[in-house]
Amino acid sequence: MRHRLAPSPLIAGLLATLAAPVLAQSTSSPAAVVVVSGSRTEQESFDLPAAVSVIDTARVHAAQPRVNLSESLVAVPGVVVQNRQNYAQDLQVSSRGFGARSSFGVRGVRLIADGIPATMPDGQGQAATFNLDMAERIEVLRGPFSALYGNHSGGVIQLFTRDGAGAPRVELSTMAGSDGMRKTDINTQGEANGVGYVIDASRFETDGYRAHSAATRDQAYAKLTMATGRDGKLTVVANSLEQDDTQDPLGVAWATFERDPRAGETDPTDTHSPQRTFAQRYNTRKSIDHQQIGLNWQQRFGPHRLQLTVYGGNRRVVQYQSFSRAFQQPSTHSGGVIDFDRDFRGADINWQDVRTLGAGTLRTTFGLEYADSEDARQGFENFVGNELGVKGRLRRDESNRLTSTDPYVQAQWESDGWVLTGGLRHTRLKVGVNDRFTANGDDSGGTTYNGAAPVIGILRKVSPSLNLYASAARGFETPTLNELFYSPAGAGFNFGLAPSRSVHLEAGAKAMLGAGTRLDVALFQARTQNELVVDASSGGRTSYRNAGKTLRQGLELSLSSHFSGGWHALASANLLRAIYDDGFGAIPRGNRLPGVPRASLFSELGWTAADGAIGAAVEAQASSKVHPDDANTAVPAPGYGILNARVQARQQLGRWQFKEYLRVNNLLDRDYVGSVIVAESNRRFYEAAPGRTWMLGFSAQYQFR
Repeated sequence: MRHRLAPSPLIAGLLATLAAPVLAQSTSSPAAVVVVSGSRTEQESFDLPAAVSVIDTARVHAAQPRVNLSESLVAVPGVVVQNRQNYAQDLQVSSRGFGARSSFGVRGVRLIADGIPATMPDGQGQAATFNLDMAERIEVLRGPFSALYGNHSGGVIQLFTRDGAGAPRVELSTMAGSDGMRKTDINTQGEANGVGYVIDASRFETDGYRAHSAATRDQAYAKLTMATGRDGKLTVVANSLEQDDTQDPLGVAWATFERDPRAGETDPTDTHSPQRTFAQRYNTRKSIDHQQIGLNWQQRFGPHRLQLTVYGGNRRVVQYQSFSRAFQQPSTHSGGVIDFDRDFRGADINWQDVRTLGAGTLRTTFGLEYADSEDARQGFENFVGNELGVKGRLRRDESNRLTSTDPYVQAQWESDGWVLTGGLRHTRLKVGVNDRFTANGDDSGGTTYNGAAPVIGILRKVSPSLNLYASAARGFETPTLNELFYSPAGAGFNFGLAPSRSVHLEAGAKAMLGAGTRLDVALFQARTQNELVVDASSGGRTSYRNAGKTLRQGLELSLSSHFSGGWHALASANLLRAIYDDGFGAIPRGNRLPGVPRASLFSELGWTAADGAIGAAVEAQASSKVHPDDANTAVPAPGYGILNARVQARQQLGRWQFKEYLRVNNLLDRDYVGSVIVAESNRRFYEAAPGRTWMLGFSAQYQFR
């Protein structure tokens, strides 16, 4: 194996970069960053009593293939995005440690795109549905105020795409890179007869870094915007995602990772082909077909605003897992093939009232959100005779219905340098199951979860360059359908799971350190009861249980600066103590939560020419070790530090604009674990990140007039 880089030297370098902007002479002032997360209306992030970060279009498109959120969110403190190099299972996204246990998508963090939820009513979302090619900015809200967005605990990630405007133009982008990575994207945008339009389609392909990890992803996106009378705006957004037979490489044991990070885990019972991995023998894979359409209408009545959002869609998933025939023999087992077809829909209506109250301005938002989903869910054996990795006999057949009704209210009063904010949201989530496969017993039933999430915050504008704030909230997080699907016995719904409830506290400061440098600092604590933790995970299937109390305490820091001569620097750091505050089972009090690093850091130093024609940057990224199990007895994924570099160029020739970029990740070619599968029953916890990789991209845009 190649030598692993100890994180400490890189951390020292990151901290040095962190200090550099303070010492540098800056000549430009950063533009005020306007966000809607936190207050549900346009407001400068500097004046919000919450930790919120904004990734602008320049960073989203900074010499990136725009395939995964991990490309952009790496610079956000408190958020950890583990790229599993496994497109069958999506990214692992956690905020302040919430969501780190997920092995099937994003949970504990709410995803929203152009005001349309990308998270299902139960709290589970897929980041792959985000269209990064057309992204204008991404807002990341962390801490107490995220409770006002519903059924989750850790944060909110909102994607905003560009509106079609101006003269029509068409753009073709292409890229190629290591491990057979390639992507082609074509889009057109503009405005015609008062209607702005953006249309985009792309195909991404990769042979995969890990054994048995090839994937093909087709995405399409369309957005229409138009004025509706005076002070009204209508936005219609549609998107689709299709992935056929995306290979699932599964995790590996520590010894296998040390021997060859790219290898898969071999099956010792496979006497015919002993070199085949579990993934190859069972041909583990997943197919996804996802379509969604949404409508957002805003109408202003003087200072007041009415907003209506409606959406609907369908998601079809077929997944082949690596369960042996013997493991599926019990009559209660639901097989090694998952096949479900989900229809989902929802609506959100809210009214914002703005009026004078005393010596200040009061903004109050009243709203009601409703969402539901219906699943036709089946399970099959993953063998026919001696042939594995095929759909066999039916072992599960049921319909699942979920409805969520959430009224909410939020108010903000601002006067004489003080900003007071409060809010309340109530969630009522109903789950129902109709079991049609009763040969192994009737698992029909249902349950209802109820919870309230109050939030309060205060911000003091000490000076034009310094704001101090504090906030508190109670969070409420129900089990997702995926967490309810399997009981510890292996079949039947786990209706015994209780929702987790948490109390969040945060205090922070936002400061302008001269014109051109901004510092954000947040201290936080979250105490959770009935934390949802992994009970067992094997072959792509995970069951859950409730633990006792957990405690998260941490510090987040971000510093950005622009210097004279086109130089800029960015640094972000996160320290997090995440432990079990109560023991449960054989797990003692004080054990660290699995999947959560104690520290993570990011730093960047870059330069851009005055005319924007050329730019370059060096990035540094580091993370501390991560435990993969609750007992903290397995070998932790070691801490690591890596360096990346990029260069990009742009040319304007009449109506043509050309762009090129070259990116090299992991410059020093280090071996490291990119993510862990929490509590994997066979101790195949580890998923390797790539060594040194390169990607080269080119785009050409033509404007018609």
